[in-house]
Amino acid sequence: MEWITDIIDRIDPEMAQKLFLYDAQQPLLFNTGLFMMLFLGFVLIYQAIRRWRVAKMIVTILFSLYFYYKSSAGYCLILVGVCISDYLLGLWMGRAQRNWIRRLIVWINVLANIGMLVYFKYFNLLYETFANFTGVDFDALDIILPAGISFFTFRSISYIVDLYRRKMEPCTNFLDYMFFLTFFPPLLAGPVVRAQHLLPQIKANNPATRAMVAEGLFLIMCGIIKKMVIADYISGNFVDRIFENPSLYTGFENVMGMIGFTVQIYCDFSGYSDIAIGLALLLGYRFLDNFDSPFKSQNPSEFWRRWHISLSTWLRDYVYIPMGGNRRGAFRTHVNKFTTMMVGGIWHGASWMYLLWGAYQGLLLTGHLVIKRVIPSKIKLPGVYARRFFNILITFTLSVIGFAFFRSISLEHLAAQSTQIATNFHLEIAVEFAKAYAMILTLIGIGLVLHFTPSMWRKKVMGGYMAMPILIQAIILAIVLFIVIQTRNSELVPFVYLQY
Repeated sequence: MEWITDIIDRIDPEMAQKLFLYDAQQPLLFNTGLFMMLFLGFVLIYQAIRRWRVAKMIVTILFSLYFYYKSSAGYCLILVGVCISDYLLGLWMGRAQRNWIRRLIVWINVLANIGMLVYFKYFNLLYETFANFTGVDFDALDIILPAGISFFTFRSISYIVDLYRRKMEPCTNFLDYMFFLTFFPPLLAGPVVRAQHLLPQIKANNPATRAMVAEGLFLIMCGIIKKMVIADYISGNFVDRIFENPSLYTGFENVMGMIGFTVQIYCDFSGYSDIAIGLALLLGYRFLDNFDSPFKSQNPSEFWRRWHISLSTWLRDYVYIPMGGNRRGAFRTHVNKFTTMMVGGIWHGASWMYLLWGAYQGLLLTGHLVIKRVIPSKIKLPGVYARRFFNILITFTLSVIGFAFFRSISLEHLAAQSTQIATNFHLEIAVEFAKAYAMILTLIGIGLVLHFTPSMWRKKVMGGYMAMPILIQAIILAIVLFIVIQTRNSELVPFVYLQY
């Protein structure tokens, strides 16, 4: 056994600590070299035991819990607790015959999950608001937000509610359910995967096909480019500076910062979704698309059918429809849509800015419904392409304004930005701005061009990549990774939605 002793002696304690212990300054994220190496090792083990379903599931669950521990430390026990609670409540729901018992199970699940969100995300905000109204001294509690809690609590709620609605049967295998809730690709920042979609795939235990692997690699490459080449550079070198001190910049620069953040958050979040979907495909599981070229939308309603699809459909199915949807008259429809978007806004975090953003989105949706009723559908305005371009431009502009609410640190910062735009615009600096921020404008342009590229073109490019020999695919992947390493920021830039 001397060789074992020799290996132990060679282990670098610093490296072992970095690998196995939680470090708040260096979380394990998709855009780190450590994750890429660990995932490669995991895939090799995963493929070696793929025929043994139970072993494969246990290894995946352990890797998922390790992945979550590296981002949230001991809070991974909360995730395990939710798994156990959901599984037992699901079995109880399967046996329950009386409606009041089934409703009780739903309320237990919902109150437990919402209670966790209120404590971890909103307690200090509510406490501060109460202190401001009552004059009590406010001393914020040191509450650390577990990563991805908003996403796995929503998955938990949808599972129990779907059982209540009899849309699916309860999961009777604990490993299956734990695999579903802890599966690492969507764990930290979505998509909000539903049990009725993923559990059948887990039970089927189908291996990843050659086409799935090629598609997964393509999506991962797209996500890495969006996140680490476009979003990170725009954020660190321009957008953050504008929003931190809007008064130091002209109105024109503030507008460009707003556009820059709109491109940044799309590339960052859709990039995460691409990587998550791609990783799942490599392992044999397929998620639904989370983005569908949202800036091509011609109205706010269409935007929310294309942006963060898994969240918008979740809010529709579990908030909007239970409130009555559009079944109780025009006024209630407006109220329900507005309330749903307010819920979507505050879901993002403990800030009144998110609530204002949700209110703004609710006003856009209700305003669009009103306009549709005022302008009869039989009226056809001239110029189909001109009208489409105008609609897209207006919707994009409204989205840019909305994301200014989303990104602003406070109402004071938003007011300062609005003041600069209204009173200190200075369009004449556009040429100097273009020279000083040539790379920023180039990346914003690339992000928009890639977004507005016809979907058929993207499908052809992906189809061409999938048809290539494995060796060529590997070479292209290596080139992309090399470019990313050369262009990325020196410091790790977390994904925007990790804080939600």
